[in-house]
Amino acid sequence: MRIDILTLFPEMFQAVLGQSMLKLAREKELVSYHLWNIRDYTLDKHKKVDDRPYGGGPGMVMTPEPVFRAIEEVERDDSEPARKVLLTPQGERFTQSTAEALSREKRLMLVCGHYEGFDERIRQGFDFLEISIGDYVLSGGETPAMVVIDAVVRLVPGVLGDEDSPEVESFKNGLLEYPQYTKPREFRGLKVPDVLISGHHERIQQWREDQAQERTRIKRPDLLKRPGPKTVSR
Repeated sequence: MRIDILTLFPEMFQAVLGQSMLKLAREKELVSYHLWNIRDYTLDKHKKVDDRPYGGGPGMVMTPEPVFRAIEEVERDDSEPARKVLLTPQGERFTQSTAEALSREKRLMLVCGHYEGFDERIRQGFDFLEISIGDYVLSGGETPAMVVIDAVVRLVPGVLGDEDSPEVESFKNGLLEYPQYTKPREFRGLKVPDVLISGHHERIQQWREDQAQERTRIKRPDLLKRPGPKTVSR
């Protein structure tokens, strides 16, 4: 997978892309990251990419020309068409199913806004998937882009060491993940449930399903109302 990131602040991504699973994915040559500074595509000698909104109002709005030029030129950098993603509070809520769908793409192009948002003609000019990571406002699209990249890249086949890991995580099958334990068997009076050390695989599976159902009922009952199966992967 190739991921192009169009932003006014490419340096924000350096540390994130150079750590943990995102770094591993690049080292395995399963994913490549390409950072592009939108300011490089403006014709303004002062590298200006924003202006005051027509009709008045607070803040500044990103102008269409540099964004159009950046998207069009970056698109031509590779023969593979890019699935274009616009990070915006107005987008659809980012979910695990969205991450799964994007992980099957060969090329993603993430466009990060800033200031008070995009000139509307940017939305009109391209076929974007508009994504929001939640009902709140951030300074720009950079941190949402990092969230999307992290969620997507770990689903690319071969990135995680255990191929079954994505199958047992929260939200995969409509439930939160069941409780997990490791050594020691007892810590400060808190013990690992006996069933997990019983060696009885069917009982362990049933315990995990019961725990996932109960945890979801308490913490995220809204998930149980959504359509689709509510099971723990076997």
